[in-house]
Amino acid sequence: MTGEPSHFEIGVPDTDRAQKFYGELLGWTFDATPHGARVKTAGLPGGMHRWEGESSLQIFYVVSDLDAAAKKVVELGGEVDEGGEEEPGGRWLYSCRDDQGVPFGLHEAPQSG
Repeated sequence: MTGEPSHFEIGVPDTDRAQKFYGELLGWTFDATPHGARVKTAGLPGGMHRWEGESSLQIFYVVSDLDAAAKKVVELGGEVDEGGEEEPGGRWLYSCRDDQGVPFGLHEAPQSG
């Protein structure tokens, strides 16, 4: 469903420390990745990655047409970073900021065929 939260990302300097904190506090479990971990919750899936900047939490939303949604972000006064892929064969995504600088992301499932 378009516009629904689809994923969250936590950027922190120490992913091991964050896994311990969130694992003990919220009961989350983790699968290691080269840059951090996939986060398993009872609901929304997430990711955790090493980030040397200010620690952050970013919510991604699913859209049916990623390029059209990115264009609309810019039309509405927001910003769109370079697109990327979660992992080979994964969902395409853009990190964005709204017209007041709030970070968020957009996801689109890969096209079949």
